[in-house]
Amino acid sequence: MSQLIDKLKNNILVADGAIGTILYSEGLDTCPEAYNLTHPEKVAHIHRSYIEAGADIIQTNTYGANFEKLKDFGLEHKVKEIHQSAVKIAKEVAKNDTFILGTVGGFRGVKQEDLGLSAIQYHTEIQVDTLVESGVDGLLFETYYDLEELTNIIKATKRKHNIPIIAQLTALNTNYLRDGTEINTALQQVAASGADIVGLNCHHGPHHMQQSFSHIELPEGAYLSCYPNASLLDIENSQFKYSDNAEYFGNVAQKLINEGVRVIGGCCGTTPEHIEFIKSSIANLKPVTQKNVIPITKYTSTSSKSKQSQNLTSKVKQRPTIIVELDTPKHLDTDAFFRNIKKLDDANIDAVTLADNSLATVRISNVAAASIIKQQYDIEPLVHITCRDRNLIGLQSHLLGLSLLDINEILTITGDPSKIGNLPGATNVYDVNSKGLTEIASRFNQGINTDGDALKTKTNFNIAGAFDPNVRKLDGAVKRLEKKLESGMHYFITQPVYSTEKIKEVYEATKHLDVPFFIGIMPVTSYNNALFLHNEVPGIKLSEEVLEQFEAVKDDKEKSKELSLKLSKELIDTVHEYFNGLYLITPFQKADYTLELAAYSKSITSTKQEAIL
Repeated sequence: MSQLIDKLKNNILVADGAIGTILYSEGLDTCPEAYNLTHPEKVAHIHRSYIEAGADIIQTNTYGANFEKLKDFGLEHKVKEIHQSAVKIAKEVAKNDTFILGTVGGFRGVKQEDLGLSAIQYHTEIQVDTLVESGVDGLLFETYYDLEELTNIIKATKRKHNIPIIAQLTALNTNYLRDGTEINTALQQVAASGADIVGLNCHHGPHHMQQSFSHIELPEGAYLSCYPNASLLDIENSQFKYSDNAEYFGNVAQKLINEGVRVIGGCCGTTPEHIEFIKSSIANLKPVTQKNVIPITKYTSTSSKSKQSQNLTSKVKQRPTIIVELDTPKHLDTDAFFRNIKKLDDANIDAVTLADNSLATVRISNVAAASIIKQQYDIEPLVHITCRDRNLIGLQSHLLGLSLLDINEILTITGDPSKIGNLPGATNVYDVNSKGLTEIASRFNQGINTDGDALKTKTNFNIAGAFDPNVRKLDGAVKRLEKKLESGMHYFITQPVYSTEKIKEVYEATKHLDVPFFIGIMPVTSYNNALFLHNEVPGIKLSEEVLEQFEAVKDDKEKSKELSLKLSKELIDTVHEYFNGLYLITPFQKADYTLELAAYSKSITSTKQEAIL
């Protein structure tokens, strides 16, 4: 048995506090981990300060020293060197009875990461192997938001190394992880995966950490740990700061020990002063071997907002269904827009899709337009939501607002970058992509709030995804489609297609998927429009025959329109051979094109009984 675990049998151990906080306060201009190579004396000074303050345990300055995070600083080729140096620095200042933990931070945070679990395990293994080979006394896996990531990392490490593991989750809520798992249940799973010490760190200050631990049982075969933040984060003079509350921190530490914590340290905002107060405050306390656990009062209502009689997914599975895209205006003269909405409504179009500042161009809010449509017309609004313009807070608030307005049909898209639009200097957010946004909406449908707590009412979002078949390799696009499907999307809407061959190709490539498709048709309105699509829109190529036909009538608007509708109807014929879903994109607000094509679609599908997916 390791000395660390043996020591914890009858003792409470005090760990150190933040390293990054201190380095940032001194004017850090790179990542904290780089200082292991460039300023080892500063890292050593921090370690020494914590030991002098009474820390029994110190952690290496390696929290973010993985390949992916170091890449942002051009240091990805120095992963091993940074870890080796970190351990060397810690060993040089450690006392004989000081335990050194090799720190590894989680990859999956609040923001979505594109890295798969196998890639995460690969990069983590390099960190772990280097730390173990360098001679640490144990490993500290901290700030893990994702339970699956943490348990898999622990299992992989235990298969390879016989070394003590402290594993700490980070929760946005005092009771639940962000996926709705109770913290107590989650820590039991972490212990079962092989961790010797399990607990929580970051996000919460001591008060809310104590609330969390009041619900946490003493794990079987493991001990509890807790590394709170100094306080809630504040902003002063445009700088982030934490409260100067070291004495208070030490007092609350007593409560955490009484909740069963045996390893207590600090996370963001904590300093040697905090650790000194912890040390003195708990000096006379003994480890808790039994405790009363306060059960979490869980909101169990399964109520949901009243569902619409049929959503688009169920409709298109049963019968031919038409949706029409109509962009909101760039100005406040909305008369023409709502006249067109009225025409679509009168034509019994199933839904009108409203883009979210398409092509990064400022338009009237599609939510405002959808709200009016919902109140005044029967046609269903399908609202696009782009990840470009809103951070995680805004996106989730946006979704909740849509649900409140009873707008349940949504299309989640990553969004065009702002540089292509009329405000190229605007900030692109992209906290998540369309897949991540879909996962959020899916959790809302399960009644799980943004921080993992109960939403109290389930949402009824019917989630569409975008599919671009105009790519060189359709197989790759379909694989991405399958990942989107896994995230919770219910059906797909394609970019416009311009050949019958492409429609057939899409059918053959996607027929193994049990999911409806709306095939996009956007009429070519003129010869110039044809040239633009053919030469400037990626993936779209019109045949020479089509280009020649438009060129022949380029000076005749009526004949151009006739040709446009004729070619579009030919495409619609093919769409309905293979698909029930038709997506008509209104060109340049020319609703008369859309209405004629919708009428044609209805005329050729009126007797169709069976759905073709």
